[in-house]
Amino acid sequence: MTALSPFQRHIAVGIAVIAGFCLLPLIITERYLLGEIVVFFIWAMVAMNWNILMGHAGVFSLAQMLFIAVGAYGMAMGVTFIGLNVWAAIPMAAVSSALLALVIGMACLRLTGAYVALLTYAIAEMIHVLIITDTECFTLVRNNCQQLFGGSTGFSRFDDFGFRALLKGSWMLGNYYTVLAAFALTVLACVVIIHGRLGLAFRAIRDNPGYAASRGIDRKKYQIIAFCVTAFLTGLAGAVYAAHFRFAGPSLFDFSTLMFILAMVVVGGLGSTWGPLIGTGLMMVVVELAKDMGDARNLILGLALILFVMVMPKGLAHGISTLGRLTRGSKQQKAK
Repeated sequence: MTALSPFQRHIAVGIAVIAGFCLLPLIITERYLLGEIVVFFIWAMVAMNWNILMGHAGVFSLAQMLFIAVGAYGMAMGVTFIGLNVWAAIPMAAVSSALLALVIGMACLRLTGAYVALLTYAIAEMIHVLIITDTECFTLVRNNCQQLFGGSTGFSRFDDFGFRALLKGSWMLGNYYTVLAAFALTVLACVVIIHGRLGLAFRAIRDNPGYAASRGIDRKKYQIIAFCVTAFLTGLAGAVYAAHFRFAGPSLFDFSTLMFILAMVVVGGLGSTWGPLIGTGLMMVVVELAKDMGDARNLILGLALILFVMVMPKGLAHGISTLGRLTRGSKQQKAK
């Protein structure tokens, strides 16, 4: 029997994970728990894409919260101002994130390292300030003044996926499987990227830019591709977030949210395939346990980042992989 290639193995794992989540509502029926799993899907989508950008392509961008916000705001504005159907507004919002990433990437990716992180964070903060200082009334929505960019309150009570009217009391199941579809698309896309030619080019640029250039790999071109592709999928996460919660607001730019997602990537394993999923699940459990601790929750996130950077810099995914190899090696020695 022919052994599976790494690409085939990871695709098989991805399909198994997606199938497991498809069957999960047969076991878990409580609406609150299903809602928490939906949130897991959304944050895992963001973490997986940030892992590709930073862990594989070597782009130290802090603009991911901006791309989530563009996806959420794009969906909300499309429904509120243009009257688009939610299902049409979601892909439009994801494309808007990718186009913004192209513009930012053309400007920022002339630089490298910490300069990219600083510039992308500055751009995200600048747009955040422009949004929260927008106080002029643009139009009336349900007899209430609505700013063009939502102002400090953002957008709320717009159309969602439509399952409340269609499925009545079981509307959460409709939302669950819709967000799961976006999650499945992201998982499979990330596996194809990481274990395909693009991922190989990304890691060559990350590890040895000089050698990559000598082999005809254009650093700026491939990093912009990474920037745009991950922004599209991150914008998709933001759009389904807005459709699920019927909300898009400036809280998406919060530094605590940035820390939360960064902790998922670092704890799970930067540069791995499945680390972001592991990190997302673990950090969501930690935050859930610490939800009554107020600002101390951010302290816990900071401590988790420090601890893993110092003790286990490659994250849980690498630790689990190493443990598996040691266990297999021990069994083989005993068999001899």
